[in-house]
Amino acid sequence: MFHVLKSTYLQPPEVVDQTRPAHLEFLKGEVAAGRIVLAGRLDDETGAVLVTGDISAEEAQDIVDRDPYTPAGAARYERVSFNGAFRAAGL
Repeated sequence: MFHVLKSTYLQPPEVVDQTRPAHLEFLKGEVAAGRIVLAGRLDDETGAVLVTGDISAEEAQDIVDRDPYTPAGAARYERVSFNGAFRAAGL
């Protein structure tokens, strides 16, 4: 399954930004491992969207749990899972 992980920031931007360097390093590792295929901050900067590769729901939850924003209380995530029946080559 593929998953869309939508985060909503729970803290003011200056607080979120304190954890952002660790969050970005974490994302780089997940992208390199192929668990995240696309990620970016929302235009209104109230959160972000992560799109996973073809992983289990448990692996998606593990990404949420290990993201430095989660234990810092900087963001919460909502997950939407889908089967990815139509996809571009390489996904």
